[in-house]
Amino acid sequence: MCGNRAAACGLTRLPDSTETVLTVTAPDAPRSPAPEPVEVELAAALPPPQHRLAGVVRSALRVVPVLLLIAAAWVLWREFHKLSFEAVAHAIAGWGATEVALALALSAASFMLMAVIEWVGLRWTGARISLGPVLLGSFLANAIAHAIGANLLISGAIRARTYERYGVTLTQVAGTTVFAAASFGVGLAALSGGGLLLASQAELDATAITLPVARTLGAALVTGALGYIVLCALMRRPFTVFRRSITLPDVWDAIAQLVLGVVDNAIAAAILWILLPAHGPSYVTFVGAYAVACIAGLISSVPGGAGVFESTMAALLPSVEVAALAAAFLGYRLTFYILPLMIAALVLAVDAFRHRKS
Repeated sequence: MCGNRAAACGLTRLPDSTETVLTVTAPDAPRSPAPEPVEVELAAALPPPQHRLAGVVRSALRVVPVLLLIAAAWVLWREFHKLSFEAVAHAIAGWGATEVALALALSAASFMLMAVIEWVGLRWTGARISLGPVLLGSFLANAIAHAIGANLLISGAIRARTYERYGVTLTQVAGTTVFAAASFGVGLAALSGGGLLLASQAELDATAITLPVARTLGAALVTGALGYIVLCALMRRPFTVFRRSITLPDVWDAIAQLVLGVVDNAIAAAILWILLPAHGPSYVTFVGAYAVACIAGLISSVPGGAGVFESTMAALLPSVEVAALAAAFLGYRLTFYILPLMIAALVLAVDAFRHRKS
């Protein structure tokens, strides 16, 4: 998916270089004066409206987020409407300094790993930039985009602003943004699929996921992740999807996406898992529910999947005490969303002030 409705994305190979890059060409339609919602961006990539299937998909892209929000609100009310502030505060007090320190350390490690993924993506597009500036650019892009929403659009704009001074082109920024998004998707599929396949019957009994569903969904997710590697190895010529010409990364870049994406998602899931009670679900089982909740949050187009993510997790983890689950959600949002957003906003403000002064 392209993060900007005013640009048509395509991956191609430069004639004078062996590097694979993502090229951006302007369509015939005039540029939109303001960013569109994610579902409108997706709809813009579909075939013309005269196709009946395209019209159905366009309608679904507008209706599904609303339905998910309504369902999320109902689930959250059902699970938490009897919950008292004292119970949540008691659950938070039970974390201890070790759990809080681990949550902060894992959050920092996740953002570091996102920077490594971004650095690999920049090299894939042909940009030669040291890891230091990428640490800053990746942190700003991910911290702000995760909390605000419209990840591809927001993160791409922040990357363009940050890397412009290092000679990185808009084409390379677009390629890097798509590369990072693909790493997240492939890694999440492989991690959660493996967890669902490895979880025992006793572990699954602590969730709302039945054994047949776990095995079927797990096999599908792992097959999809491995299929991406195979596709990258076999399909070296450009192909067209929704009128976009795409050239996939080579097999080694795809393997790097898979490995880094798995580790990154494993760390992010662990932030929430360590804040749950010790008698909660095993980590192997937990990542399966975490992936389903992440996918629901992404489909909803709500910034950070707020509400939809929590309601899905609550429905899939009925054995976890409600107060402990609510406390874990608060800790997860604070360490992985709110605190990074505050730091990123401060860094951007200082950077803008310095540039205006110079």
